Amino acid sequence: MNDDQPLARLAELRVEHRVLDEKLSALVAEPLGNQLELARLKRTKLRIKDEIAFIEDLMVPDIIA
Repeated sequence: MNDDQPLARLAELRVEHRVLDEKLSALVAEPLGNQLELARLKRTKLRIKDEIAFIEDLMVPDIIA
């Protein structure tokens, strides 16, 4: 895997996460927001957050003490 690939993927995921956050905020603000859509967006946002954490973890070298 190229060093640029994880960084590019990380940037994409962060943008997706931000967009989902905005969609969630808009959906919560609606008086009759679709609860099913809200739950789906929250699950997707959490999955993206987990993938971001995984990639960040891969980028940190292991230190043997």
